[in-house]
Amino acid sequence: MNKIKENYAQDGNRLKSLVENPRFQNLIMAVIIINGVVLGLETSDRAMEIAGPVLLTIDSICLGFFIVELLMKIVALRGAFFRDGWNIFDFLVVGISLIPQQAGLSVLRSLRVLRVLRMISILPTMRKVVGAMIHALPGVSSVAGIVLILFYVGAVISTKLFGEAHPDWFGNIGLSLYTLFQVMTLESWSMGIVRPVMETHPYSWLFFVPFILVTTYTVINLVIGIIVSAIEERALEDGSKLDPMVVMARLEKRLDSFDEKLSVLLRDRDGR
Repeated sequence: MNKIKENYAQDGNRLKSLVENPRFQNLIMAVIIINGVVLGLETSDRAMEIAGPVLLTIDSICLGFFIVELLMKIVALRGAFFRDGWNIFDFLVVGISLIPQQAGLSVLRSLRVLRVLRMISILPTMRKVVGAMIHALPGVSSVAGIVLILFYVGAVISTKLFGEAHPDWFGNIGLSLYTLFQVMTLESWSMGIVRPVMETHPYSWLFFVPFILVTTYTVINLVIGIIVSAIEERALEDGSKLDPMVVMARLEKRLDSFDEKLSVLLRDRDGR
């Protein structure tokens, strides 16, 4: 029994080294890219007429590859597989692709394109950015709360001021919220909304201009600042988690390189 357990553990270790091998990871990345291109071509009627069966076959092969890869990871990592959030993400993305077309679930088949998102779990740099964005969620949620308050106050004011003259835009608080959201995005805000309102309310710019300055520029830049700050914090945390022995080894290696260069310079000087 112990020998069987040892063999199983050895097989698991070999399988783990395989799935974590950089070449295997590059192969997964290539399959993800190919699958993404194929899923895009499947949306083209012309492409489906020319090579529809081929595209569907490639899609099925890619899905089979992802299933085998996940099974390999589950066998190699065992219980640790589901303790990693990125592994759970990959499991759900691939699982969605296995949903049958019957029973009214065919619309979920369009979510197969989510397989392309596996690129995030493969590339460490993308994982760091996503991790930083998640780390920034508390700060961003606070800013979102401020934005909601500003929108609610602005919607009430604009409904009271402009609702009677422009019911299509400010007839009720829901319409006002949507209109103010359009103004915040700067989509046809001037010629489409503000100038027509100014024809009936000449001083309405006193409301819209400060609203745009606060929501579009100040708040959005504040959100960007929070995310950038979170990325820097995560980078510092990752740097602080380095093993001190590893840091010392790197410093010693750099000092040795510096000593060699200095010795070469001194010999050149003495030779002259």
